[in-house]
Amino acid sequence: MHDADGRGMRWLALEAFDPAPVAVALTTGPDHRVAYTNLAFRTHVGDPPLGEPLADAFSRSARRDYGGLFDHVLATGEPVSIVEAPVRTASSADPDRFLSVSLSRFAHGPPGVLVIAVDVTEQVAAARRADRATKEQERIRRRFESLVWLSAQIVWAADPSGRLTESSEGWERATGQSCAESRGDGWSDVLHPDDRDAALRSWREACGRARPWHYTYRVRGVDGGYRHYDVHAAPVFEGDVVVEWVGTCTDVEEEWQERQRRELLDRAAAAAGEQTGLDGMFGALADVLVPALADGCGVHLLPDLVDRPPGAPIVARRIATASRGGVRRQPPTGEERFSPDSGFARAIKGRRPLRRTFPPGRPPEDLLPRTTSAWLTQAQATSVVLLPVVVDGTVAAAVTAARRGDRAPLGPADIALMKQVFTHTHDALSSAVQYHRTQQLALALQHSLLADPPVLADLDIAARYVASPAAAGVGGDWYDSFVLPDGATVLAIGDVVGHDLAAAVEMSRLRNMLRVLTADRLTPPSEILRRLNIAMETVDPEATATCVLSRVEEPEPGRWRFTYAVAGHPPPLLIVPGGGRFLDDVADPLLGSPLNQPYHSATEPLPPGSTLLLYTDGLVERPGEDLDASLDRLRRHASALAPRPLEDFCDALLDAMPSTGTDDIALIALRVRP
Repeated sequence: MHDADGRGMRWLALEAFDPAPVAVALTTGPDHRVAYTNLAFRTHVGDPPLGEPLADAFSRSARRDYGGLFDHVLATGEPVSIVEAPVRTASSADPDRFLSVSLSRFAHGPPGVLVIAVDVTEQVAAARRADRATKEQERIRRRFESLVWLSAQIVWAADPSGRLTESSEGWERATGQSCAESRGDGWSDVLHPDDRDAALRSWREACGRARPWHYTYRVRGVDGGYRHYDVHAAPVFEGDVVVEWVGTCTDVEEEWQERQRRELLDRAAAAAGEQTGLDGMFGALADVLVPALADGCGVHLLPDLVDRPPGAPIVARRIATASRGGVRRQPPTGEERFSPDSGFARAIKGRRPLRRTFPPGRPPEDLLPRTTSAWLTQAQATSVVLLPVVVDGTVAAAVTAARRGDRAPLGPADIALMKQVFTHTHDALSSAVQYHRTQQLALALQHSLLADPPVLADLDIAARYVASPAAAGVGGDWYDSFVLPDGATVLAIGDVVGHDLAAAVEMSRLRNMLRVLTADRLTPPSEILRRLNIAMETVDPEATATCVLSRVEEPEPGRWRFTYAVAGHPPPLLIVPGGGRFLDDVADPLLGSPLNQPYHSATEPLPPGSTLLLYTDGLVERPGEDLDASLDRLRRHASALAPRPLEDFCDALLDAMPSTGTDDIALIALRVRP
């Protein structure tokens, strides 16, 4: 027992509290002198000297915190309990401890206050740890919710099988679908029909694998239109078991549109860069627009818009079409005419895109090409855009793009993107337009120079010219036929080196000189070629050409002969009823050779029914193929086709001979009537 007055307090048997696990202390009198402390008290609170007042026995903070309570208990007799009373131990290095303290008035002797305290430090620490964990979890939860709401407008939850159980108000605001309607797989009812099955299949696969899911699909909004949403979902595990799924949906329509715009422009630039001809370039761009922007597309060239006389109709030549899978495609070529006061003409002159929406299959009249309107009717289209394409300040083409009823009508954003496609490829289109104009000009020039063969009583003559699509559409290939004053018929064919307008001009000059020399001097073809070679050295010393010049005449009734000279050109082919053979008895250097040397002629009889063929190398030459093999192929095809009428013979021969498309082809054929 540890007390202030053993004699006065012994009868209280306070020593019974010495081994107690709880702290016990007794103070007496109005100054609360320490009368008793047991071992637990001295261990947990301290060992104040017995007999000292409370004010001297404990620290200032203890007096401040608890002195008033002692006074109150002693004066009123009301007990006081303190659940977590912090107590500084005797050693200042030791951490504070916490006691659950009960103060009550002691009346079995001198009035005093009985203190009973239980050490609850561990319980307080555990409670505080739990409280800190709860607060940390709450903080993390608030942070997670903040991040989720910052990155997504819609948050949802699903059961372990992937069936929706909760959706946020954002989903209802965006789609008009209530929480009850969206539960289970109901949310998929507002997906775009083209996305629904694939999205459900992907979602179920993710649930089966219990792996995070990322998908982008189109969602129908309350306005009926579709917008792209990015969806992310992750499984929530307890141990190794998925207990639910948590997901977010974010409207990414603007980002998706921007990404599509960049991809579309990149594809357009790549497609245009792979083409050189205007037809091919517009065809490639039509394939880019469909199906990304439209279900169907057509392109009409306007070649005569600049030079068209006032009041004349506008001629639009269709050069390309494209359509979405499952939709019938328009014929890729055709021609349309529009009156100058038509809606189409006004739209082209205005140079502004026009957009029309209409009931399914009832397009506007007078605005679109007739074949386009027919296609729109059959395809049940509901919207169309007519876009004039301006290249180098001139309307070069009119593009029509249309959508059907299963897609939203074409809108201002779609028109803006269409315009960007053609603006983005303007440089390539400009080159193609210049190329096309040069091609048309050169072709017109060349065809004006290639006169029709004469009509004769006993001879049939047919000629063909095919421009190279890979070059400027014109080159130096030419043919000619006319009747001389002495009655002989001249057949000539040649090829000026080059495949451009300059070659066509040189061809014209060479052809005219050859005509003059042949008509002026009724001499053998070899002499004419020799004189032409000399003239070329003066007129154009840089030019070179190949040529076959010949005379077909009838020295006796019914007996025809063919006198010819060859200057660096493939040999003539003679086809008789028994077969065909090349006339290669003479072969002289090409024209433009600096050597002043004689040229040679040869003569060959032409039996009745025989066919004579002169041609340029574009008909036979193939890269990597031996020329003899090419010539043999020509001989076999021509021999097989010889029984046909001469016009059919020429057409069928062009179809039968494989063409590289890199060179012009000219041919002229003569047949002696049986």
